[in-house]
Amino acid sequence: MSTPAHLAPRPPAFGSTRADLWMQVVLVLGVSLGASALYAVLSLAEQLARGPLSEAQATMNPPLSPQPLLDLLRQLTGIGLDLVPVLLALYLLAGSAGALGTVRRRIGLDARMPVPDLGLGTVLFLVMGLGTLALYAAGRALGLTAQVTTSGLAEHWWTVPVLLLSALRHALVEEVVVVAFLTDRLTRIGWRWPVVLAVTALFRGSYHLYQGIGPFLGNVVMGLVFAELYRRTGRVMPLVVAHFLLDAVGFLGVGRLLG
Repeated sequence: MSTPAHLAPRPPAFGSTRADLWMQVVLVLGVSLGASALYAVLSLAEQLARGPLSEAQATMNPPLSPQPLLDLLRQLTGIGLDLVPVLLALYLLAGSAGALGTVRRRIGLDARMPVPDLGLGTVLFLVMGLGTLALYAAGRALGLTAQVTTSGLAEHWWTVPVLLLSALRHALVEEVVVVAFLTDRLTRIGWRWPVVLAVTALFRGSYHLYQGIGPFLGNVVMGLVFAELYRRTGRVMPLVVAHFLLDAVGFLGVGRLLG
């Protein structure tokens, strides 16, 4: 006699096993920053094969079409598609589409604390910004960092808005995927916090290796600080604010910001 369906052993809930958690990590990173890390390592190897890092160049936000309108459309399409892994990470953290709002509140990706978030984010921006400039200058002087051009876009009416959207894209992708999602999954897998902290920081540095050793080290430090702050505050929004400000200032340039 067969066992009634309602009494039959049920499989474990989706996402509850270590294998499920590892698969989620592989899939999310594989369609986002993990792929970027692999390409960054290959780019660094190619640069070293060509000559010293001091002679290498790295361009962020390159043009995607010689036609301004098509370039705009391609830029916006790229930004939109890059945000899909953010939604995927949030969905996996939530467990269902209906719980997306709940998980956003749980990780602090909301507007419940605007003043503290903006305040802490601004402080982080100032501290990390000065450190980034110092490491970049030192890396260039020591020949360990490529010459980084933060925007290769020509001047159009849409250039500044696109660069700001690009800064927001990077902030959301890195802070949600690396800090909120990856730390959660590695912790649930059973890793101790010091190991999670070190691994996520090194991972953050890895996908900046195309810029050289200086940016790699700078982003490792940034990863350590950001992940530890997230552990203590439970809010990812200050990190998004800080990251957005860092990239926005870097992409727009001091000259453009000052008019």
